[in-house]
Amino acid sequence: MGRGKIEIKRIENTTNRQVTFCKRRNGLLKKAYELSVLCDAEVALIIFSSRGRLYEYANNSVKGTIERYKKASTDISNTGSFSEANSLYYKQEASKLHQQITNLQNSNRNLMGDAVSNMNIRELRQLEKRLEASINKIRSKKNELLYAEIEYLQKRDVELNNDYMYLRNKIADNERAQQHQHMNILPSSSTEYEVMPTFDSRNSLQVHVMDPNSHHSRQQLTALQLGYII
Repeated sequence: MGRGKIEIKRIENTTNRQVTFCKRRNGLLKKAYELSVLCDAEVALIIFSSRGRLYEYANNSVKGTIERYKKASTDISNTGSFSEANSLYYKQEASKLHQQITNLQNSNRNLMGDAVSNMNIRELRQLEKRLEASINKIRSKKNELLYAEIEYLQKRDVELNNDYMYLRNKIADNERAQQHQHMNILPSSSTEYEVMPTFDSRNSLQVHVMDPNSHHSRQQLTALQLGYII
């Protein structure tokens, strides 16, 4: 015969109740273990007997699983209130941003000289001070840029002057090198030209004396003979 259905109610017999507790406790622990392994679930099981004894099982940690349960239950219960709080927060932030945009637009119109008819003396003085401070900042920045530009131009002039002097020196060096090369190319007087003999009057006179066709050869010969005798 198969098992019959057992009425689910408290077992009055103490012995039978204790035996049933041990059997079903072990079966429940086994089922919890199988569920955690087969389904990769986080399982925590806590059992207290009628005598106050504790039996537990957890594939991770009973305490960690309980903390996770508390956090999950709190998030579920506060989902509605959290959404309402977020909606209210974003509405407040949007209102603040809208007010800031309006103030900035009014301030810009005032700086441009528009919408000043409704301003009193105090507001106009404050606006004037703001404009003066802005102008001073603009002038300071402009002067800073001008000084930087002047410094750059001065530095550039120095570099150009240095380049100019370098080129002049380079040209002068090239000219000196060309002159030196030209002088080395010219021929030497001792090798290219013969030295002319010096003029000797005695040799010239001898030629004239020895010449029988000369019309004054006899006179010169007589004078030379007399001079030689003396």
